[in-house]
Amino acid sequence: MKALVYTGAEQTELRDVPEAIPEEDQCLVDITHCGICGSDMHAWHGHDPRRVPPLILGHEAVGIVRTGSLAGKRVAINPLMTCCNCDTCKSGREHLCAERELIGMRVPGAFAQSVAINERNLSVLPDDLAFAQASLAEPLACAVHSVGFGIAGLTRPAGDAKVVVLGGGAIGLLSALAFRLQGVNDLWVAETNPLRRDMLKQVTDLQSWDPRTENPDANNADIVLDAVGSGITRAAASNMVMPGGTIVHIGLQDNEPGLDTRRLTLQEVRFIGTYCYTQADFVEALSILHSGKINYQGWSDLRPLEAGTAAFQDIHLGAAPPKIILEMPH
Repeated sequence: MKALVYTGAEQTELRDVPEAIPEEDQCLVDITHCGICGSDMHAWHGHDPRRVPPLILGHEAVGIVRTGSLAGKRVAINPLMTCCNCDTCKSGREHLCAERELIGMRVPGAFAQSVAINERNLSVLPDDLAFAQASLAEPLACAVHSVGFGIAGLTRPAGDAKVVVLGGGAIGLLSALAFRLQGVNDLWVAETNPLRRDMLKQVTDLQSWDPRTENPDANNADIVLDAVGSGITRAAASNMVMPGGTIVHIGLQDNEPGLDTRRLTLQEVRFIGTYCYTQADFVEALSILHSGKINYQGWSDLRPLEAGTAAFQDIHLGAAPPKIILEMPH
């Protein structure tokens, strides 16, 4: 089968590779679409020791089941694999399982014509939900999960709150749109990339600005969601959040200093780290996508798998929209 293989820092190759052999309780899914995630880029840059080349990356996937009891069904893949037996799994917090892993991390991912996955990781799609639209389920589930933490910490109605999102990539954009669905009207998105900033202005009603050159009234925020996760953005979040407010930290760019823990302590600011999502978040994300309240059009590119190497380069150079979704050949 054809697959886009991560072969080393800033290198990918389109290769013919052996098809995966399903283990017990697994099935084969013929992939139709798979989005490029920020974590895929982190690995591509050589910054993720968990992803060792050569490796097929990719986990934001949808497709058609080929084998097993769901054969022939159109599905979205929840790429998060857990033990299902520990206390966190049994309590509905399976994303915190000590044995958690994603496809495209240790095991082959979905930048390929097929992938092997457990049937419990599959959600059957409604017939009228397009594959490209459904491929946003995984990143939107991350956004739904993180936004929930922010909303839970509000001390006034969402409609009266100010929310700042740092980063206008896919997670930042989807989080901002998820905040909008929760009733937040005063929304600001900081984005340094002019291409993405223009797209935000064209396809949303979000207020977007370049934090390097502009200084809008984005301070005193009830919630600051850091979708970048760098020392610089942690410092910015520390400054922007209001006393008693909440910083939701979902980005994982680096681990550099920046968070002002003294101010967070003196002003009773909540700092919440958030990773992945629960199965309930994944189901909610699919429901939102099916409703059409959030969609991929206007800020995502659909590109063939053979253009995957160029797609990684475009993202690296800042010449790509917030999301690129690769379409598999069949």
